[in-house]
Amino acid sequence: MLALVLTAALVGGCGAADDWSRPHEAPTAVGALGAGFVDPDAPPAPEATITPRPGSWSAVHPSPGYRVVLLTTGEDAPTRTLEAAVTRWAADEDVSLKTVTASEPSDYIASTVRAMRLAPDLIVVAGNGLVDPLALVSANHLDQQFLVLGAEVAEPTFNVTAANWTGAAFRGEGLAMRDAYDPASFTPRRAGEALRAGVAAVLHGITGIVVRLA
Repeated sequence: MLALVLTAALVGGCGAADDWSRPHEAPTAVGALGAGFVDPDAPPAPEATITPRPGSWSAVHPSPGYRVVLLTTGEDAPTRTLEAAVTRWAADEDVSLKTVTASEPSDYIASTVRAMRLAPDLIVVAGNGLVDPLALVSANHLDQQFLVLGAEVAEPTFNVTAANWTGAAFRGEGLAMRDAYDPASFTPRRAGEALRAGVAAVLHGITGIVVRLA
């Protein structure tokens, strides 16, 4: 039933006035992953956790015209730090960025649907409250890529990638933290590195895993 409801909600796409309504080429990675990101002879299995060598993602950039939606919720400092990191990265990389904000729990699934209706290349998710709703929605829309920052989906499908670090590994309500949650660990540097590492993985088709910074 959920799949039918969500599919119906997505029918129609963007309006003519939306500048994303024009035909759009599939994005590609500009630049290669460095040594130590993954072992090319032993790619990570689905739901695996990798710890890439620091900086092994820094040569990777999105191709021009990359379309990203920031799906966010919460007024807490960690979420604000993640939001700022996404905004800075988008400006630096000349990424076309739109933001969808979920104002309260009752709006989480509807906000995720609104983000998908924009048909972005990638939806970046910030805010622990969105983890459980994302697990429901993403499994029914495998053609949409998601990147979760500072958290992770407990059992992700191949279209959901996470980028986090010690102190930032929320996995959903009712599940124990893999590490102690530490709001102070959400620094601008950490958030920016996680975002770039996660995007590099997605652009190279290494998805459905957790990219965990050392």
